[in-house]
Amino acid sequence: MKKLISRKRKYSFKKKMQSFKQALAQEKQETIEMLSIYKKFTKRTANKAEMKIAHTQFFDLLKGCGLGVFALLPLAPITIPILLKVGKMIGVDLMPTSFNEKTPVKNPAQDK
Repeated sequence: MKKLISRKRKYSFKKKMQSFKQALAQEKQETIEMLSIYKKFTKRTANKAEMKIAHTQFFDLLKGCGLGVFALLPLAPITIPILLKVGKMIGVDLMPTSFNEKTPVKNPAQDK
């Protein structure tokens, strides 16, 4: 019985890590796209729709940096979930869009 529970936990952990890896890969692709759009903006060739995409990704990066600060605190495993719950209660999304469960995660390998 213990082996079965242990296997389920390993599988669950592996599945969560795969999902996390995909979300990080998606964030990387979106950040590369954001930087290319900002580069186009410096040459005055970016349109408003592209700039909106770039700004959205920039705010996602700021969200990630904000959570990164709390990850450095000694009680991070407690404080981060509490912050996310409180943010959800007051209607503020603190997680980057790639890490939201509602948002489908794109596989960057499929785009190539």
